[in-house]
Amino acid sequence: MSRLTKYILLFLFLLSGTITFAQTTNWQDIHKIKRKETIYGICKQYGITEEELVKANPEMKQPGYELRKGDYIYIPYPSKNNQQTVAKTTNNASKATGLYSNKSFKVGIVLPLHNVDGDGKRMVEYYRGLLMAFDDLKKQGMSIEVNAVNTPIDGDIYQSISQKGMSKCDIIFGPLYSKQVKPLADFAYNNGAKLVIPFSITGNDAAYNPIIYQVYQSPEYLNNSVIKHFAYRFSNYHIVVIDCNDKTSDKGTFTFGLRSELEKRNIPYSITNLNSSNEMFAKSFSSTKPNMVILNTGRSPELNQVIAKLDVLTSSHPELAISMFGYTEWLMYAKYNTSKFCKYDTFIPTCSYYNTYSSKVKAFENEYRRWFSSEPMDYIPRFALTGYDHGMFFLRGLAEHGKNFTGATADKDALQTPLHFIKADTNGGYQNSSFMFVHYNRNNTISTINF
Repeated sequence: MSRLTKYILLFLFLLSGTITFAQTTNWQDIHKIKRKETIYGICKQYGITEEELVKANPEMKQPGYELRKGDYIYIPYPSKNNQQTVAKTTNNASKATGLYSNKSFKVGIVLPLHNVDGDGKRMVEYYRGLLMAFDDLKKQGMSIEVNAVNTPIDGDIYQSISQKGMSKCDIIFGPLYSKQVKPLADFAYNNGAKLVIPFSITGNDAAYNPIIYQVYQSPEYLNNSVIKHFAYRFSNYHIVVIDCNDKTSDKGTFTFGLRSELEKRNIPYSITNLNSSNEMFAKSFSSTKPNMVILNTGRSPELNQVIAKLDVLTSSHPELAISMFGYTEWLMYAKYNTSKFCKYDTFIPTCSYYNTYSSKVKAFENEYRRWFSSEPMDYIPRFALTGYDHGMFFLRGLAEHGKNFTGATADKDALQTPLHFIKADTNGGYQNSSFMFVHYNRNNTISTINF
């Protein structure tokens, strides 16, 4: 299936609202073009003819086409009458079909897949990421049939689940809207399917429906988890809470909960104000222990003011060891503050991390551009990467564990969104418990601490 064919399929899908198809692409590999490579050399490497390569990559027929370093091209299997190359492709073919050979799954997707508003556009990108995951799994021998239904906020969920093939699904991704959860969850339960709810919903359906996997974590759930791990990891620090005078902030819940936990564990902390004099500000810091600074706001203006105040403090007191602990929103400011984050040894809690330095992320986004001739939307998290990680995690889990899959094994290969599920309730489904601290190290590197 060429890039053009995929794009046409998606276009038809967006027009019709519903599409069902099996993943039957016919490639032995996706090849990243290296410097000075030629079409002849690539064909010789994979044991295929130039005609076969061009057929798999129709853009090569365009006038003036040339191979460009870093681009990706599809490598087809050789035709049956191309006997001289069969031996060269045997290893690749067996590798492509060996891992999950004879594993077959039907997947339902019940989301707003349209171009009308932001919800639809984001879910289309998420859906594209799922398709790319399924395609990679197909190369590993898996057979996947996709039943995707456009279900907007005012859509009839009962009409969506009555579509042909939905009752045969092994797993369903959706919905986006809370009012659609119960009918879809009941439908999945009655038909023996697992239900992945990828995004924010209200209600506690996962507490009593055993087939639900709730990916989204509520602010309360995440706050409690972060506080617990913070108090454990930074128990030998002196904590400095800075009141930033932001009356619009919603971070008071976190700082209040953290202070309560610190008091329970007898971990010392002090409170200061952003408007305090430099002398009074300095008195809040310990000269004998490392200091961990926490703001009671996630806003950028106050963050920048705190950094400026810390710069003054450390220039006057270079002996002080100062780190910062932030909020997920800070990842949006990272491209402007990376050097300062590293200077102050900053930790940022988050459920996902879009790592622009990752070669795997760059390769994925290049492939996304090839498939859909468009840029991924500039959101954190990136929705295509989210879809890809979800697709890989759940389909591999089903392939390896079957009906016994619970999601309890943490995903170490996620490009952006690692997952790890625990029981939401004794007789209920599963809640994603995975999160991380993104650590901007003093040596100007970035690492993650996964929980």
